[in-house]
Amino acid sequence: MPNKAAAAKALRQMKRRAALNLDYKTKFRDAIKKAAKATSFEEAKKLVVVAQKALDKAAKHGTIKKNTAGRKLSRLMKKVNALAKK
Repeated sequence: MPNKAAAAKALRQMKRRAALNLDYKTKFRDAIKKAAKATSFEEAKKLVVVAQKALDKAAKHGTIKKNTAGRKLSRLMKKVNALAKK
């Protein structure tokens, strides 16, 4: 347990931030998985929008870096565009 008031406050902040980070990570991971598993191109296009929004929010809040979000979106778009060619 923290011995000082500042340390106690830092612990509370850390717990709050960790919970938010976990929430953002869960949302974008689930969105990416759903979009990657889509069977039709039309369905995948709709799910990519949701995934992009979740990735951008996670990057905005500092849960992941901006380039990481871009890389994940790029890889997802490669999979979705491969559906269009089928």
